[in-house]
Amino acid sequence: MTETTEMDLRKSIYSTFSAVASALGYSEVHGMIISALLVENKSLSLEELAQKTGYSLSSISISLDLLELVGIVRKIKNSGDRKIYVRLEGDLLESLKTAFMLKLKKEMLKTRMEMKKHRIVSKEKGTNQMIATMEKELKRLDTYIDRLAQVQIPGKK
Repeated sequence: MTETTEMDLRKSIYSTFSAVASALGYSEVHGMIISALLVENKSLSLEELAQKTGYSLSSISISLDLLELVGIVRKIKNSGDRKIYVRLEGDLLESLKTAFMLKLKKEMLKTRMEMKKHRIVSKEKGTNQMIATMEKELKRLDTYIDRLAQVQIPGKK
């Protein structure tokens, strides 16, 4: 593979994972970190991640906290080395599914809290009817998300 072709492929992979992260409601930097780890297929230091993604060390560090929380990456230290390294952890698709579910649940909770606040202060019949309709739809969405969470990720070949 020529150097230009390899660079184009890397850009395409980085772009794809940035778009996936954005579509899930996360920052592009999350997708860039995942793609860098996938492309390199090994643990990378924070400095290497910053260099490969073009983001600052502080952006990388903050973004890694969330990725580690949802089980996509793990931070590790090598003995005799003061650097922190990062590696992909577990099944990537399963982790992305978890991140997606967490984001959906968070947004639904936020919506429910907003509706509760408006229900308390609103005396208008129209507003309360709208809230009741939304609550029914959120219950349907809850059922859908619960079923979606049960879908098994295809095994690796």
